[in-house]
Parts: sequence; structure tokens; C-alpha cells
Amino acid sequence: MRIIVVLASFITISTFLTGCGGGDEKKTEGQGGVQGAPQSMVSDPVSYDPKRGEGKFTLESLALPATIDASMAGAGQSLAAVKCTSCHKTTTEKLVGPGWKGVTTRRAPDWIMNFITNPDPMIDKDPQVQAMLELCLVRMPNQSLTDTDARSILEFMRQNDAAK
Repeated sequence: MRIIVVLASFITISTFLTGCGGGDEKKTEGQGGVQGAPQSMVSDPVSYDPKRGEGKFTLESLALPATIDASMAGAGQSLAAVKCTSCHKTTTEKLVGPGWKGVTTRRAPDWIMNFITNPDPMIDKDPQVQAMLELCLVRMPNQSLTDTDARSILEFMRQNDAAK
């Protein structure tokens, strides 16, 4: 009976170690771990514009007014409360992701819109986003925002940055 218990324990431990350990040789490129500096997934670095990001938005397509649309910013605040503020604060303080204060002065509006509607390709391509990922350790999930939702959140960010 004792031999059966020892043998069963050995098999259980072996199975556990085999299932949880090793396997690094099976990783494909792009799944990488936390070793070394982030590597851009861009095959041609010249094709990626770090000022605009990766996506359909351009400064011309946004045509932001000089004044903030308070109603749109209010809608953006409500959306942010549901989709964003569990990871981002409206101050400079980092929570899970970076704080939002000053984001509209650090980043162009088209870059922000492209990132919040299309985060995965930008995380893979943008060296500054990859550096931020090393600090935050969590990829921003795609929140499946509509263009209108994303524009409302951008307006809320603009309002947040305008507040003293």
C-alpha cells in the first residue's frame, strides 16, 4: 500500500512539473517573456509614424475645435468611469496604467484616438509604448470603443488637461 502511495505521489509531482515547467523552446516570436528590451514588431521601422500611431485617425479627420465640448466631455467621463478608471487616474499618478494628466500635451489627438481604438498594433510597434509596457507590466486591453466613444473620451482628456 505504501508503495502505491509513493508511486502515485511521484506520478502526480512529475505530471505537475512537466505541465508547468520548461517549454520555452516552443514559444513563438511575439509571445516573448520579460527578458531583454522590447523588440518592435515592425518589419520596416520607417513605415510606422510614432507621432500618429497605427490606425485610421489623422489630425485632418479629427478636426478638433479650439473649445472643449462640455457635453461630449461629460459622455467621455461616464465612459471612462466604466472602461478606463480602473487602470488610469486622471492625475499624473500611475495606477495600473499611466495617469492621464497632461496626456493631450504629450501626445497628438490622432495618436490618442488610434491608441485607444487600436491598442494591440501600437503596443507591438511603438517604442515609447513598449517602454511604458515595461513599467506598467500590463498590456492595455482593447475596449472595443466606437469612434464616437473614443472621441468622447478624448474630449474628456482635453477637459481634464484644461482643468487647473
